[in-house]
Amino acid sequence: MLPRRSVLALAAAAGLLSTLPLSGCALPEAEAPIPAAGPPHPELEERTLAELAASLERREVTSLALVEAYLARIEALDRRGPTLRSVLEVNPEARSIARALDEERRTKGPRGPLHGIPILLKDNIDTGDRMHTTAGSLALAGAPALTDSAVAARLRAAGAVLLGKTNMSEWANIRSTHSTSGWSAVGGLVRNPYALDRNASGSSSGSAVAVAASLCAAAIGTETDGSIVSPSSISGLVGLKPTVGLVSRRGIVPISRSQDTAGPMARTVADAALLLAALAGPDPADAATLAQPSREPSVYTKALDREALRGKRVGVIRVTHIAPGVLARFARSLEELRGLGAVLVDPVDLGPALTVDEPELEVLLTELRTDLELYLGTRGPSSPVRTLADLVRFNQEHADVELAHFGQELFEDALKKGPLSDPKYLEALATCRKKTREEGIDAALRAHTLDLLVAPTGGVAWHSDLLNGDAYTGSLSSPAAVAGYPSLTVPSGELGGLPMGILFFGAAWSEPVLLGAAYAYEQVTRHRRAPRFPETVDAAPGPAKKAPAPGG
Repeated sequence: MLPRRSVLALAAAAGLLSTLPLSGCALPEAEAPIPAAGPPHPELEERTLAELAASLERREVTSLALVEAYLARIEALDRRGPTLRSVLEVNPEARSIARALDEERRTKGPRGPLHGIPILLKDNIDTGDRMHTTAGSLALAGAPALTDSAVAARLRAAGAVLLGKTNMSEWANIRSTHSTSGWSAVGGLVRNPYALDRNASGSSSGSAVAVAASLCAAAIGTETDGSIVSPSSISGLVGLKPTVGLVSRRGIVPISRSQDTAGPMARTVADAALLLAALAGPDPADAATLAQPSREPSVYTKALDREALRGKRVGVIRVTHIAPGVLARFARSLEELRGLGAVLVDPVDLGPALTVDEPELEVLLTELRTDLELYLGTRGPSSPVRTLADLVRFNQEHADVELAHFGQELFEDALKKGPLSDPKYLEALATCRKKTREEGIDAALRAHTLDLLVAPTGGVAWHSDLLNGDAYTGSLSSPAAVAGYPSLTVPSGELGGLPMGILFFGAAWSEPVLLGAAYAYEQVTRHRRAPRFPETVDAAPGPAKKAPAPGG
């Protein structure tokens, strides 16, 4: 892999990054060790949104001071020291935004709990400012988005400071079946803070690692299938994939209109609830959001109850394609749920919902071609790519960087797909919905009178291998992802020093139920541990028996 400075220099020489602020995002030439005293501003480690908001309210700290402190940690941990490579770019306007928000707080009071709080965004989420939105690809590096995404606009309205953009699996892992999660041509390979030689999963790799290492207060990721919950689980985080349509997708580089959504990635359930309250809401520009139920944003924070699991009927999904050590930890999690008063129905069979790989891929590739080209048309005349064919050609012309580690066979397959009126696509879409909804999650909830379902989120982190790609260790993300239903992972323990999570999922729009259950579990178990950046660990999880569906 080329070091990040070499990648950017090559791109600049090709005229691709003429406006990219290299001083704001390039890694240093030499990697300096973390000072013996540890990374700067240890007081930021594991600080919650509520704690930061309280400190701001008491005038113990300013937003500007928080921005400066997080930038110092990014410099020490992301660009130097362990060199996590989780942050692609810091916002050159972050300090001025923080100063303005400090003055607004002084003269008018705070807008809400996110006022002045630094948040990172995954680099497939548009911001209409001096930052870039690349989806990890050099093809988009020289043409910044023209306007804010709905997510960015809602965060700004809530008073958050958009601190920067996070690295990710390039194109949200939809380019190749042989990819290495967390690698992008723009940013290189994200490193796992719990073992630097392990993978951070994806595609929201940088968002997960940055939150885990306390390089920001919280971050936003996106998911098509697994890209929020898997990296969150592997980095010991809370990750919430909302119901498709709860959060607007306007201004997010797409894969699939059926499955894409943005969502919060945080260190606590309460932080995820606060972020969701800011993100959720209808948007006329995203028709899916108009189907969401009308409810106050406070519904998510009001759901946080330590007794939320008492009497709840919880269906247990048993799997065999995840390492035995992970399954043993899941068994202990079930006992913890019982101790919290949950009534476990064990096992519950999701049946057809676990067998949708082929129709899901047909849906993703067909929607990719249509939706990505619609998005590329919003990037303005300076963009070198306007169609998927342009993008394939760009990668071929810059193969020494873009195709250095894996190919683009999924892009090439997507080029062969027809329009959204194609009968093959429509049949695949109907099959996916029927298997995961009517015959899957909805059927299980109804048959057993369940409130929600639980499963292991997935395996622990595997060794990163740019030559051979991911040695996947399993996931249960697909049923909820394909259905478009919500899922939430919360830390459930560690295996050999590597975090893992338990996945709560259920019916459409059931985020308050999931947040309540996860909060009750989290408050009693307290399984999250901050990373300490070791070079390696001794854990040796077995590979998955079932390959993942491609795509973020």
